Amino acid sequence: MWSKTLRRGIALAAAAALALGAAACGSDADDSGSTGDSKKIIIGYMAWDEAIAASNLWQRILEDKGFEVELKNLEAGLVYGGLAKGDIDLFLDGWLPQTHAAYWEQYGDKLEKIGVWYDNASLSIAVPQYVDGVDSLEDLAAQAETFDGEIIGIEPGAGLTAATQDKVIPEYGLTDVMDLRTSSTPAMLAALDRAIAGKEPIVVTLWHPHWAYAKYELKDLADPKGTLGQAEEVTTLARAGFGEDFPEVTAMLKKFTMDSQQLGSLEDLMFNVHKDDEAKAVDAWLDANPEYLGSLS
Repeated sequence: MWSKTLRRGIALAAAAALALGAAACGSDADDSGSTGDSKKIIIGYMAWDEAIAASNLWQRILEDKGFEVELKNLEAGLVYGGLAKGDIDLFLDGWLPQTHAAYWEQYGDKLEKIGVWYDNASLSIAVPQYVDGVDSLEDLAAQAETFDGEIIGIEPGAGLTAATQDKVIPEYGLTDVMDLRTSSTPAMLAALDRAIAGKEPIVVTLWHPHWAYAKYELKDLADPKGTLGQAEEVTTLARAGFGEDFPEVTAMLKKFTMDSQQLGSLEDLMFNVHKDDEAKAVDAWLDANPEYLGSLS
């Protein structure tokens, strides 16, 4: 028994020594990161179209540079929480200073702000252009029955949802006449598409930039009370320590910008031309914009 136990102890000690040796080898840092697993980057995103487009674009850019990239589709609050815990490395769709203000207040001191890549974002509530007599949020209360008493929304955890529920509805006297029906961005867009195909009235929560404004004739409802806020910045955020771990990637992300035409054309390829094939859409967009990668180096 004693010799068997001794042999087992020696085997365990040898295994531990091998593990320590492997860990020591894996700790060598290079310009891409600080650990042996440093070539993997997790990008969190919510199902807003600019987030999907930007995340898939950067997956392609980083994979071409030898990184392993995983995309995680989560609600905004879970993305921020994941960044704060270090479970997610990057988030390319931080809407600041208003839409994600609550998340920034809760988690901002645990995150790195890398840069702004789109500077004219805004929230909106819209109807098809053919809907007469509804041009302002002030018109909705009197026209509630036209829309079956519903505003078609997106994800429950979205900042746009909170703004609509907490500000638009009470401040425009809609509390007892209209409900916000939350679901998902794809479900909202599907409902919008069906309504327009049948020329039926519908009111949806939406935002700029979005390809829907190019595909459909829509009108944003005026917001004289300013409940949806002013133009915002779409910001790249990272977990604490990301810049130190990934200096090369961070330098590229600091140079990352897109204007409305660039983003709109990428979204059109991704959600219309090559629907459900994000990689093909990114390839097509990069082929059409061969100078773009050079702007990041």
